Amino acid sequence: MQIYRDGMKMFSLSLFTLAVVLTACGGETAEPGVAASSATASAPTSAAPSEASVRQAPALLRFQGAKLDGTAFDGESLAGRPVVLWFWAPWCPKCQAEGPAVAKAAQKYGDKVAFVGVAGLDKDKAAMERFVSRTGTSGIVQLDDRTGALYKHFKVTSQSSYLIVDPEGGSHSAVGPLDEATLSSLIDKHAL
Repeated sequence: MQIYRDGMKMFSLSLFTLAVVLTACGGETAEPGVAASSATASAPTSAAPSEASVRQAPALLRFQGAKLDGTAFDGESLAGRPVVLWFWAPWCPKCQAEGPAVAKAAQKYGDKVAFVGVAGLDKDKAAMERFVSRTGTSGIVQLDDRTGALYKHFKVTSQSSYLIVDPEGGSHSAVGPLDEATLSSLIDKHAL
């Protein structure tokens, strides 16, 4: 009888240990050198990522933000596909000059590549909205980064900057201004 009780204690302890380990493994972890970040909103978008893509989303795409229209945006919804992140400021002349090229590249790649503008380095949301209207970039997702949280998450220190992310989460950065041909070449080389 004593052997039975000792065996049951060992079995119970093993189950408890397994439960603790499994529970601990369920949380998010950040890859070294990439800080998890949260911008202004935390609710996922209506196009919430599937459970499989959440588990596979690289730390680079683990962020929350808000679009210029105020709706929530979940960076994990970009996982598993090529992405071009364009960091701009509304007062930046080179950003304004390359806006039409970004819009044309976004049209060229259509659903094959996700384009996301990140408006930062300014506190004036109305200026950001005017920039989007003036540059013809309203057809791409535009994030409001007045807090600087996304610039910090992606380690961007100036505008106009690009981060091209491949479907596996690898990335390549570039500094603008970039014309449509140069941007397309970088996308073809580093994202597709």
